[in-house]
Amino acid sequence: MCPVSCGLFLNHKNMVLLPAACGISCEVCGLKEKCGGCVSGTDPDAPKVLERMKQGKGNPCPVLECAIENKVEYCLSCEKFPCAIHYESETPYSKKALDLFKKFKAE
Repeated sequence: MCPVSCGLFLNHKNMVLLPAACGISCEVCGLKEKCGGCVSGTDPDAPKVLERMKQGKGNPCPVLECAIENKVEYCLSCEKFPCAIHYESETPYSKKALDLFKKFKAE
């Protein structure tokens, strides 16, 4: 497989959309125009993507930065999720969605 663009990988038979660090596929995310797209927190290109976001937006994506630091592919697979980073920014999940995640995780 070879990377083509944010979350999009191409093999000889088909294209597969992969989620970004937040767990949302960039291809369906409304924030893609603002951030330029993302990768998982364990993607070898994650630090480069984070740097591109810093240069483009002037600050890093806190979600991707956290995923890289905690060495998790996606926030949903992190034992700390939902965490303060999501509640503070409410991006890409609303507080209501985060509360639902927290409730399901506690059950």
